[in-house]
Amino acid sequence: MSFLLFWPIHLLKAFRQSIAYLPSLLALAYALLSLVALLLPISDDRLPPLLTMLGLEAPEETRALLAALLGGMISLMVFSFSMVMSVLSQAGGQFSHKLVFGLISERPHQWVLGHYLGTILFTLMLLMVPDVAEGQATWRSLAIYLACAMVVHCLALFVYFIHNASQSIQIDAVAADLHQSTLASMERLQSRQQSKEWRILAVAPSSGHRQHTVHAHRAGYLQNADLTALADLARRVDGVVHLHFRFGDYVVEGLPILSLEAAALPEASWCDEVRATLTYVEGESITEHHVFGMTQLMEVALKALSPGINDPGTARLCLHRLTDLLRRRLEWRPCDALFDQDGTCRVTWQVEDFESLLYRLFQPILRYGRDDLSIGLGVLKALKTLSLFAEQQDLDILQAHADRVVETLSHAAGHPLDRRFVSARLDDGLHRLSLPAALPDR
Repeated sequence: MSFLLFWPIHLLKAFRQSIAYLPSLLALAYALLSLVALLLPISDDRLPPLLTMLGLEAPEETRALLAALLGGMISLMVFSFSMVMSVLSQAGGQFSHKLVFGLISERPHQWVLGHYLGTILFTLMLLMVPDVAEGQATWRSLAIYLACAMVVHCLALFVYFIHNASQSIQIDAVAADLHQSTLASMERLQSRQQSKEWRILAVAPSSGHRQHTVHAHRAGYLQNADLTALADLARRVDGVVHLHFRFGDYVVEGLPILSLEAAALPEASWCDEVRATLTYVEGESITEHHVFGMTQLMEVALKALSPGINDPGTARLCLHRLTDLLRRRLEWRPCDALFDQDGTCRVTWQVEDFESLLYRLFQPILRYGRDDLSIGLGVLKALKTLSLFAEQQDLDILQAHADRVVETLSHAAGHPLDRRFVSARLDDGLHRLSLPAALPDR
């Protein structure tokens, strides 16, 4: 029974995260309003006398006005979202194609689309029922005036839409949005893991029972899982669930994705309930997994360093955002085990450590920008900043990366002027790294 309840919940979550969520709700609200205007007419003698002064003499002759409003709204909608396609094409070519869906699915854009669709639907409903009973002209006239007001409102939204779309592809806005989305995802995960049931384990505990493997029944990106529900399922069979993937990994059908450490073999229905707790999301969802926000910032930096764009300033801007996110990651380590209230471990999963994350984010930027001294100095400055917040184990990792940056700078700086400029900034600033006073010989 619980397995059957999971799928409607997942479908509802998928719909809520889709582009059609807000437009559908707004269009439904406009449709209900049009039904009120058409199916619940109020006679003129029941309306306030002031409203009768707004009545049109012949509501049935307003079809031309409504048709013009409908045609104008359709043209406005087509023009608006043809402009969106142009903006997204530019954003994908300049930054990263992974940002395209994020720009489309922004809530402000969905609000505008919903009001456009709702206004078209409201006007179309008025055109479909042109006749009005005698003595009800004022009520229909109010509906027509309301349609005109909706169109004026959509014109104001069009101006807002142009401004918002043009602002959304500026690098400052893109980097700030990725930074804020990643930070919000990290804070949600941190707040969820505050209770004593969430713990950090160096080695997954073993009960000595046999491990029973559960395979994936579909391919896709496993972005997250309902760990609390998994713990309840593990408690039901008195076992421990071990996840064999990292959140965000792509799994193929038939891959062993988790195992149950228990005395008895789990039933097929139990395995189906376990699979239903897993969240598949196409693409990279920052909401589900905060590491994707960091990697997208890194990819924007790589795109800026490509020969076709050659914008190291954008890469340095992304480095600044990454430094802040990694600093917060140093201060907080995600949990990798969930216990029940009796103190028994029920679920374990894999978490990417700081060393892997640092290498994945900084080394591609250093490699693609190895010929640009400003990029090397920018990476070194980021490592210096992180060293002020690192414990000894993480400090050793930062030191190893700093040594590689110094080596890269030494190979890139061939002219004596360049070497003197870089050497003066190697050990500059407050940090805890061991850096040379000058570049080593090439």
